[in-house]
Amino acid sequence: MTNVAIAIATFKRPKGLARLLDALEKLETQAGVRLVIADNDAEGHEGFDLCRSIRARGYRWPIDVFIAPERGIAQARNAVMARALATDAHFIAMLDDDEWPQADWLEALLRAQRLMQADALQGEVMRVFAKAPARWSVSCAGLAPFRKPAGALEMIDSSSNVLLTRACVAALSEPWFDPGFALTGGEDRDFFTRMKRQGARFGFAADAVVHAFVPETRLNLAWILRRAYRVGNSDMRVFLKYRPKVGAFAREMAKIGGVGLCFLPALAIFSWVPNRRAYALCKLSRAAGKTAALFGRHYNEYAVTHGE
Repeated sequence: MTNVAIAIATFKRPKGLARLLDALEKLETQAGVRLVIADNDAEGHEGFDLCRSIRARGYRWPIDVFIAPERGIAQARNAVMARALATDAHFIAMLDDDEWPQADWLEALLRAQRLMQADALQGEVMRVFAKAPARWSVSCAGLAPFRKPAGALEMIDSSSNVLLTRACVAALSEPWFDPGFALTGGEDRDFFTRMKRQGARFGFAADAVVHAFVPETRLNLAWILRRAYRVGNSDMRVFLKYRPKVGAFAREMAKIGGVGLCFLPALAIFSWVPNRRAYALCKLSRAAGKTAALFGRHYNEYAVTHGE
């Protein structure tokens, strides 16, 4: 039997975690499943209490839930990864606590892994909104559906909806997720960058679908631009971490400059068209985040929790 540890880091989202656990109980799979859940809220520990309650009433899968006291998304993911590797799992799947999978999700991931022999795979993420979003916003990063064609993938940027072979995780030195990205995000991009540098093969499993809840607090231009800024900021920090060669650094600087040259005029020309205005602002915000990282400035996006 194929054994899978489903690793979940949670923080102050008991409603989202309950929805996720309900969906996982309904998985249609022949795999042996174990849930490994790290609650990063040592004071309130609502996720921890919820899991213990659900486990006590006779949950379908074994649940290993524990408190990860050191605050930070990287720290929580390191704790949950260590516990997952301590099991007999052949694969580690990762989900966020605001997501929930379709019933055939795990089988679709395992089927794609057998076909592609990938070390890490990512699946599709469909957004579910707390209220109907503005039409201009649904193509923006963080609100748009995340989908790609099935097959080989150059890079995985996020730990949302992924399946990892045990071997590819064990091959990385600890900590798997850099604690320097504790509240900024970007620890997952760094994780997969390290994996790629060690020769890992990536793939996309288009049939492995999860849904992600988008709360009302994210359905506005201010949040969208902050997210674009953060992504640019953390991406540049990862880029700089590996000491790029002069040529690669020059190309990155040219990209940042090109954004300003292209999208400042576009912003002026299309300021009256909501979707084009938002697109230009996102490009400029991302470039601003990259520029800030060049001067050592970080943005702690995960100091604030969205959703319940």
